[in-house]
Amino acid sequence: MGALLPLSRESVSRTMLPGTVGAPAAARAFVRTTLTGPGAPALLGPRPLGDRLTEDAVLLVSELVTNAVLHAGTEIEVVCRLQTTPPGVVVEVSDLHPASAVYGGQDTRRRGRGLQLMGALAESWGVTYHRTRKAVWFRLDAAREGSGADALSVDAVGSEVRFAKALAPAAPPRHREGSGGWVDRGGPSFLAEASDLLAGQLDENMVAALAGQLLVPRLADWCAVWLSTEGQRLRLCRVWHSDERRNDALRLALESHPPPTGLDPSGTPWPWPEPTDGRGAGGAALAFPLLAQGRSHGVLLLGRAGVTQLSEGAARLSGDVARRVAQAVATARRYTRQATISRALQRRQLPTSLAHIPGVDTAIVYEPHGEEQTVGGDFYDLFPMGGRRWCFLLGDVCGSDPEAMSVTGLARHLVRLLAREGHGVESVLSRLNQALVEEGAEAVAVGGEQARPRFLSLLYGELEPDPATGAAHCTLASAGHPLPLRLTAEGSVVTTGSNQMLLGIDESAEFHADSFDLALGETLLCVTDGVTERRSGNRQLDDDDGLADILRGCVGLSAKAVAERVRRAAHDFGPEPIDDDLAVLVLEAVPMRPVPVRMAPL
Repeated sequence: MGALLPLSRESVSRTMLPGTVGAPAAARAFVRTTLTGPGAPALLGPRPLGDRLTEDAVLLVSELVTNAVLHAGTEIEVVCRLQTTPPGVVVEVSDLHPASAVYGGQDTRRRGRGLQLMGALAESWGVTYHRTRKAVWFRLDAAREGSGADALSVDAVGSEVRFAKALAPAAPPRHREGSGGWVDRGGPSFLAEASDLLAGQLDENMVAALAGQLLVPRLADWCAVWLSTEGQRLRLCRVWHSDERRNDALRLALESHPPPTGLDPSGTPWPWPEPTDGRGAGGAALAFPLLAQGRSHGVLLLGRAGVTQLSEGAARLSGDVARRVAQAVATARRYTRQATISRALQRRQLPTSLAHIPGVDTAIVYEPHGEEQTVGGDFYDLFPMGGRRWCFLLGDVCGSDPEAMSVTGLARHLVRLLAREGHGVESVLSRLNQALVEEGAEAVAVGGEQARPRFLSLLYGELEPDPATGAAHCTLASAGHPLPLRLTAEGSVVTTGSNQMLLGIDESAEFHADSFDLALGETLLCVTDGVTERRSGNRQLDDDDGLADILRGCVGLSAKAVAERVRRAAHDFGPEPIDDDLAVLVLEAVPMRPVPVRMAPL
């Protein structure tokens, strides 16, 4: 980095990332932690880096690392330098392919927007070719934070509103609407960029915010977006004026006169709201319905000051944008509905809370693998049975798709029902096995051979704490599940239970349970194969009793600390992200808290 600015004082952080799809997310987390961690205030003193600079740095490093993954495919080094003279941050992304090109310019749409964004957001940037590597760097100046015309407001809608303005092609001042030149020459390119930006949004409020940024000031001096509600009423979602000081007055004027339904898709002339123009010069406004998939999703209203009407080309281009906004809103709403349904269904697959067991400290770690999922193929439960007995389970369904999630719900609720009807450990496994075999046979009968049955591994047990000894009597059985490990107070680790057949394979399978006492101070560790089969190259975490070695180092730790150490060890074992669900259940026998005795009043 000798080619960068000479510094009198700086703090340097660096990390190496694999050239995989997980690298951009890791780079974003690294830069955000560096810029918002305790080191930044310690170095910069009373001039901390603002939220906007942090978000810009995170966006730019994400684009550069993505470009490196796509076009170099080597390991990537990310260096983040906090500087005091002048205050700011320099981020450098290096790959080990010095011959690969850095894409930008006319090829931006096909290759990405990293260099285009750097040109819009960075104070300075450059590319340095070394003999064995190539480095792309940028500098963001903290002194520019929130200053000048470049400082656009960032609210809860998100920083992407500013990036829309940086990315969308701006109309040169001499080609403003009226001459029609820019609409004819730059309109198609502008429309393509607008489509690209809107298509990537899955939040309707963000779509409305982007619409305002795209249209103002290129096609209009101000813009407003109404979105329809469930009762087909309209709410004014977003107002944007080229003079931001007039936003509030414009909103007040528009809120009192919402547009009607049944507007002409080609644009309906709209009365000019006076607060939009302090000079009273007036102008022209057009309202476009947001129609997509056979229904109305709202209204887009835009206005241009100083003209009696918008040109035919500008109106046509505005209508094209309105159709794309409508499609983006419809897509975002469909995604939101599906996500809401999915979350509601997933919430029923796992317990809302874990039972408290007197004399036993418990902890659970649960990380589903699927993106945007709260439930995967792994599941757990811990519930009371009455009579000082509690039941626990940890299971894993073959697969991580919605079908696997449906089996987790069936298994967990059926186990609870059987246990509360008085069935012991062996009986619960036998009856659950029969239910899964029947379910699989019905699926094949209905869906044919492609509807393969779902197999299930399950660790199920009962706990009965003994107040006299402080131990907890445990009865458990493992059906094709990784066997639990017991850590003694002296630090030795023993495997508990015996391997038995998976559930759902053979209706006639028989299961037996093992019993032991979990002595005071002892810990029982239960995991799914997302932990034991965590890979690093050709090795797995549990090769050569790797999990036992991890547990052996947990003597004296609480149940929560043990669970966290195992989770961290699984993540740190290999450079690649974990590609399976991960679940850890820890039970530790601890002294019972004495129950306070209430004295009767005299």
